[in-house]
Amino acid sequence: MQPSTPTPAASRTALRRRIGVCTAAAVVLGTSTLWGATSASADDNPTAVPSASPPVEVDANSPGLMLGDGATLGDVRVLDIKSIVEDMGGEERREDTNADITFALQAEVLFGKDSAKLSSAANARIATISEEIKKQNATKVRVFGFTDNLGSSAHGDVLSKQRANAVQGVLAPKLPSVTFEIRGYGEQYPIADNETEEGRKKNRRVEVSFPRSNDS
Repeated sequence: MQPSTPTPAASRTALRRRIGVCTAAAVVLGTSTLWGATSASADDNPTAVPSASPPVEVDANSPGLMLGDGATLGDVRVLDIKSIVEDMGGEERREDTNADITFALQAEVLFGKDSAKLSSAANARIATISEEIKKQNATKVRVFGFTDNLGSSAHGDVLSKQRANAVQGVLAPKLPSVTFEIRGYGEQYPIADNETEEGRKKNRRVEVSFPRSNDS
């Protein structure tokens, strides 16, 4: 038996059904594109309305945002800030932190070459440091001597200690209530490159350090 040939009316009805299915699919696809990640931007379609993501809600009582049992916050503290001021020639340097003040004087402005005898200009510089010690109400002062790496290490140790003693000898009468700690470190703890004369000059120094007053 031969299959019957659809009438023109039936063909038009089937065509309308197929067109309806395609139209429904296009509506679904358009909806997916509008809300999905690949939605067209306003630049692609000037009449499009930009989609906005809903704000993320944060639960203040979430366990992930709370300290565990027995845990406490650490003490509030101020980070240590260091300030360094050096004169144009580098002969004197002042270093300030939250806890201490340190003066570093190059050996050339205090002593002759390879000597622990104070020069005539040394007393004025040391007197300035003593005034700052009084201002800070410091009762403990450290006086440390340093040299460069020329010569023997043993000689540098002795010379740096002698120079520290000389500076302390000027400070002590001005600060009768202060306890001094005096050390000679020789070529240890350089602050500059010992391969150049400029660096060695900075390393040959006497440092005077003391605690900073809480009132300053």
